[in-house]
Amino acid sequence: MAVAAAAMIGFPQAYLEGKEVKETSSLVTELCRHFYTQGWVSGTGGSITMKVHDASIPKPEQLIVMSPSGSLHLKVAFFNSDSDFVASLNLCVQKERMQPEDMYILSANGSIISTPSPKPYPNKPPKCTDCAPLFMKNRRLSLGKRLRKLGYKAYEMRNAGAVIHSHGMESCLVTMLNPQAKEFRITHMEMIKGIQGHGYYDELVVPIIENTAYENELTDSLTKAIEAYPKATAVLVRNHGVYIWGDSWIHAKTQAECYHYLFDAAIKLHQLGLDAATPDHGPIRRTIHSQNQISTKLSVKSGVKDSQNETEWPRRCIVLDIEGTTTPITFVTDVLFPYARENVGKHLNLTYDTAETQEDIKLLRAQVEEDLRQGVTGAVPIPHADEGKEKVIAAMVSNVEAMIRADRKITALKELQGHIWRTGFECNELKSVVFEDVADALEKWHFSGIKVYIYSSGSRLAQKLLFGNTDYGDLRKYLSGFFDTTIGNKKESKSYKEITETLGMDDPSDILFVTDVYQEATAAKAAGLEAIISIRPGNAPLPENHGFKTVTSFSQI
Repeated sequence: MAVAAAAMIGFPQAYLEGKEVKETSSLVTELCRHFYTQGWVSGTGGSITMKVHDASIPKPEQLIVMSPSGSLHLKVAFFNSDSDFVASLNLCVQKERMQPEDMYILSANGSIISTPSPKPYPNKPPKCTDCAPLFMKNRRLSLGKRLRKLGYKAYEMRNAGAVIHSHGMESCLVTMLNPQAKEFRITHMEMIKGIQGHGYYDELVVPIIENTAYENELTDSLTKAIEAYPKATAVLVRNHGVYIWGDSWIHAKTQAECYHYLFDAAIKLHQLGLDAATPDHGPIRRTIHSQNQISTKLSVKSGVKDSQNETEWPRRCIVLDIEGTTTPITFVTDVLFPYARENVGKHLNLTYDTAETQEDIKLLRAQVEEDLRQGVTGAVPIPHADEGKEKVIAAMVSNVEAMIRADRKITALKELQGHIWRTGFECNELKSVVFEDVADALEKWHFSGIKVYIYSSGSRLAQKLLFGNTDYGDLRKYLSGFFDTTIGNKKESKSYKEITETLGMDDPSDILFVTDVYQEATAAKAAGLEAIISIRPGNAPLPENHGFKTVTSFSQI
């Protein structure tokens, strides 16, 4: 290996030859061979980047070991963030035959510190990659200002520990299922659970950007996609591949495997004429036309027929509150709350040593400590675990009872309640109640192509339990996702802005929010959503001249 004078730029050569860099190089080689067998980095395509873990160096200051197309990038930490280095694999090395020594070492400004020794014919001379700058930090790169942006977003904004760029066939073909689509969407597939922040009933949304002739020209559009989809951990490039990132190489690799599975599933469902983006994966809806016949479609937005055969089905979402909207308030106050209050002690005793309950205790302890500082009525200190299980549980019960009496909309309480209610539904001690018009409306909206989501102060688990155990059967098949207070307070407009971003909606007015609470409707309207107030038996009265449309049944929507 030809080595430049590392001392000239203040970087110790010993570190470049040290344990962290060597282990990273070996890992790069191993993973690149594995991904080659998967078809992700064949030919000249594909790459992977990751940070080298060094506990003595802050993550934002770590170096990146970086490969050109078809190889791997790893970030190694150093003391001075202004003198970061990048080690890059050689593009001309065949991915399945790559060795740890097939590396470039570069500084963050693009200066080469060391280069791989040339290999004999027919190997080409060593060459650095056009793809490399896409993963680098926002430093002064000799390759130009436009090439600085993506790495800054992936590694700094997303705190990524690894980035994988795959040219897998499924990641290319899935972008052509609808050549005009700006997003890939899929729901109700088991492998969605492998994607950060998603569960089986959630809708996974991946932005799609257009390809360019040269990979370094993707920087601006990739940056915009990352900014526009804050919950995304991947960006698809049409007819090209996909960029996937995670907080470590293991996380990025796991997600990459799940994404490729989901892309393949969507392609196969499409071949069967089925829609991966709907909960029941029913038949794809498309306009059918011939020389003598043009079918018509119902416009979801206007409620009128549209006979233009080229018109796409309008995308519109409905977000529903639960208490007082889909479900009587009395079911919550007279059934669910008492059940949780009466069974909290029993639940904690039976599950005390489980990781789930210990996490519930941790969350509630933090909430109670804050309540005590704020002087909240009913808050009592929760003893340390060393003082004994019985004392901890007694204090937990006292706090939970006070929180339920005050009907507090806090995550710590809602998580514990959801776990208690789960036991009740599993033992058939609980059965959900929804208004009689709800099931028909959900079914109608579903078959009209409208995506329906739930936003409630109850935990996502509690929401899924409620809609999965009704007198009308399991209604979750009509729902595309669930939001709870982890996304924000329901009376704050920023929560609805976050939902809009999560759903990937360009125009927030394409989302209809239905609630029984005036303050929630006001917050949603301030965020640009359309809002309707639900008038149901037992709901609180509305202010005079509130200015919102009201409905007494979902059949009126």
